[in-house]
Amino acid sequence: MTPSLAEAKRLVVKIGSALLVDQETGRMRRAWLDALADDLARCRARGQEVVVVSSGAVAVGREHLGLRGRTLKLEEKQAAAATGQIRLAHAYQETLARHDITVAQILLTLSDTEDRRRHLNARNTIDQLLRLGAIPVINENDTVATSEIRFGDNDRLAARVAQMISADTLVLFSDIDGLYTADPRRDPKARHIPVVHDMTPEIEAMAGEAPPGYSSGGMVTKLAAARIAMGAGCRMAIAKGKAMSPLKVLEDGAPCTWFLPPAEPRTARKRWIAGSLKPSGVLVIDDGAVAALARGTSLLPAGVVAVEGEFERGDPVAIRDRSGRHLGCGLSAYSAEDARRIAGHRSAEIEAILGYRGRDEMIHRDDMAVD
Repeated sequence: MTPSLAEAKRLVVKIGSALLVDQETGRMRRAWLDALADDLARCRARGQEVVVVSSGAVAVGREHLGLRGRTLKLEEKQAAAATGQIRLAHAYQETLARHDITVAQILLTLSDTEDRRRHLNARNTIDQLLRLGAIPVINENDTVATSEIRFGDNDRLAARVAQMISADTLVLFSDIDGLYTADPRRDPKARHIPVVHDMTPEIEAMAGEAPPGYSSGGMVTKLAAARIAMGAGCRMAIAKGKAMSPLKVLEDGAPCTWFLPPAEPRTARKRWIAGSLKPSGVLVIDDGAVAALARGTSLLPAGVVAVEGEFERGDPVAIRDRSGRHLGCGLSAYSAEDARRIAGHRSAEIEAILGYRGRDEMIHRDDMAVD
């Protein structure tokens, strides 16, 4: 059984440059973007949270800077990205405004998703935007990402975003309808693969070269994205996006390749927290907090009786009861210094004690793995 897109709770959609920009004229395909916006609004209307990872800044910007028709030097690509990003964000804002949907622009690099503190800040921002009903439109920060811009790796960035926000579904729209046993442009006997359950060496060997033109990802980066997404418990689809309303076309049964993980996003994230992180400190909690954690709630400052070690916001910490029994591990919403100041206090007192309004929880339940 292949998944239904309508089942997704938190959906990340990645749009490639070749879909957004006409390769003949260098201009944005506004009618296609409007149809995509209609798709996104339909997903929102049925209660799905949607994040867009969009390429296209360089492709749009080079047209306005007169840089078409030749290979660009790195600094020219970065100049094109700086120019094109404004137009790209405005286009998304304009088309989604037809549905009274607010757009938020976020520029990231891969290192932002790999550094723990920047990762946490970005995730909290995206979570907040989704709670407020906005659609975040994320692009790589090409003006500063010198190594990433050479790789053209918004596929992997999209997977990192999906991992970061615990999305359950990622769709990579491309100019091909999925994974084939060989490059279908060169081998007429290549077979389409509808479902992948395991990223074996045989599967990875099926990746071909990137097509010419504006698209710079190719199947190699899409399979790298699939490995990241599956490891995070997020299912991923590679689908052809050229048609109008591509999400609806995919829902209606268009061919694609689904990469299906063995675990749900939250389960995978909690496994990562429990097994992959070395605690930087310890939070000792009272009996009431022990009982609350057993019920699956977050850890509030009021339940913390001692803070051991030195750590910063976003660092992993162990959770123990008064007898020293290990209860689990989680990502602290506060530094050790601030945690000591608010330990034992109600969440409503945090702002008065610290001078700023932080999170109500010392560790949110989504950032915690309890034994």
